Amino acid sequence: MGYKILIADDEAEIRDLLHLYLEKDGYNVVEAEDGAKALSLLQSEEIDLVILDIMMPGIDGYRVLRNIRENNNIPVIMLSAKSSDADKILGLDLGADDYITKPFQPLEAVARVNSNIRRFYALGAGKQKQIEELVVQDLKLDLQSCQLQRGEEIIELTSVEFKIMKLFMENPGKVFTKQQIFEQGWGDDYLVSDNNIMVCISKLRAKLSRDGTDYIKTIRGLGYRLEK
Repeated sequence: MGYKILIADDEAEIRDLLHLYLEKDGYNVVEAEDGAKALSLLQSEEIDLVILDIMMPGIDGYRVLRNIRENNNIPVIMLSAKSSDADKILGLDLGADDYITKPFQPLEAVARVNSNIRRFYALGAGKQKQIEELVVQDLKLDLQSCQLQRGEEIIELTSVEFKIMKLFMENPGKVFTKQQIFEQGWGDDYLVSDNNIMVCISKLRAKLSRDGTDYIKTIRGLGYRLEK
C-alpha cells in the first residue's frame, strides 16, 4: 500500500495489537507512547493517517490533534476509553475524522483505517500518494517503466505479469485468491476452470529465482501470497 500509520497511545498492548493487524494488512506503522513523541514523528516522518489516543501523559490527544490541524489535513482517528457524546463531539469539532471507543475489535479498527485511507487518498479528499516504485525483499518494481529488478538484474515481464506483481508487491504477506489475481491480471471475470493463473504464477516463479517459491507461496485452499 505504501501508506504509513502513526499509532499514538500510552498503552503498549494496544500499540502492539494495532501494529500487528495493520502491518498484516500491508501498512507501514510507527508508534508513539506519548503526545510529545507523536508530534516529533509527525515532523520527521511522512505520516498518512494517525490513530490518536486522547488520554496520554504530558501532551494529550486533543492538543496533538490541534497541532496536526494547524499544519495538516491527514485523517485522524481518535481512540479513547471515553464514550460520552461530549467527548466524541469535542474530538470531531477539533478536526478528527473518526472515533473508536475502547475496548474495540482490531478488525474494526483496520476497517476504519482502510475506509479513511480510501476516502482521503483514493476518492480525492486528499492528494493521492504518487508511488513510483515498490520494494519487497530484493525485488524492486518501477511503476513508471513497468520494470522489475532483482538486485541489479532486470526481469522482463508481460503486461499480465506486471499487473500481478504490482498487486503482490503493494500487499506483501497478504493472501490473494485466484479470482482476485485473475481479475487484476486479465481484467475480466474469473472462470473457475481457467488455469491461466497457475501457468502465470509458475512462469513468474521461474523468472524470480531457481526456487520461485522463495517469493510467491501457495497457500493451500486459499490462493497465493508474496513473502515479505
